Amino acid sequence: MSCPYQCSHEVEQMCRVAKGVKHGPAPIPEEGKWVKSKQISDISGLTHGIGWCAPQQGCCKLTLNVKDGVIQEALVETLGCSGMTHSAAMASEILPGKTILEALNSDLVCDAINVAMRELFKQIVYGRTQTAFSENGLPIGAGLEDLGKGLRSQVGTMFSTLEKGPRYLEMAEGYVLEIGLDANDEIIGYKFVHLGKMMEAIRNGAAPEEAFEKNVKSYGRFDEAVKTIDPRKQ
Repeated sequence: MSCPYQCSHEVEQMCRVAKGVKHGPAPIPEEGKWVKSKQISDISGLTHGIGWCAPQQGCCKLTLNVKDGVIQEALVETLGCSGMTHSAAMASEILPGKTILEALNSDLVCDAINVAMRELFKQIVYGRTQTAFSENGLPIGAGLEDLGKGLRSQVGTMFSTLEKGPRYLEMAEGYVLEIGLDANDEIIGYKFVHLGKMMEAIRNGAAPEEAFEKNVKSYGRFDEAVKTIDPRKQ
């Protein structure tokens, strides 16, 4: 049997030696099954990955839900770069419907999103997904569970200087309004407004002032604070 591809003269002059045992791919865990993946359509799973751009001024967290090799769901979260948010908008239109190999070789507009796609590809094809041992994986829409109430990304924003100390600006709970200090000027708690819940209430007809007041909470020993400061002004 002749080779369908071009061979060097040296290879053409060689005699044929029979190949022994056929070593197939090692099985990988996928949605509660062990799969010997040989092609992209053999791949399924939901997972997350992080990417960053060359100047490292911003990053992306990408969540994909893949079924039979095709991306069914994409959650694109970005941080630190204003232009990256617009790139994420375009990537959210590009990704669903593509195979993970197509997505790996697509321009997802921003380097950070492209790098996140690369990292996810490696996790998925090696069977290192979040749903590797979950029977049938997760339904389409599971990525939204990462966002919590109000469908906002979990963001932590802090600023600190040696001269003036730390300022809590935003926590997973919400936008920080005040920081509570004890007698030693150490932080013991904070007051925040949950922006996701507040905006949801406004969309449902609540007056802005009422929505704001109902979603202001505190954390830690804020009520015991000797004094409070506005982290954006003081």
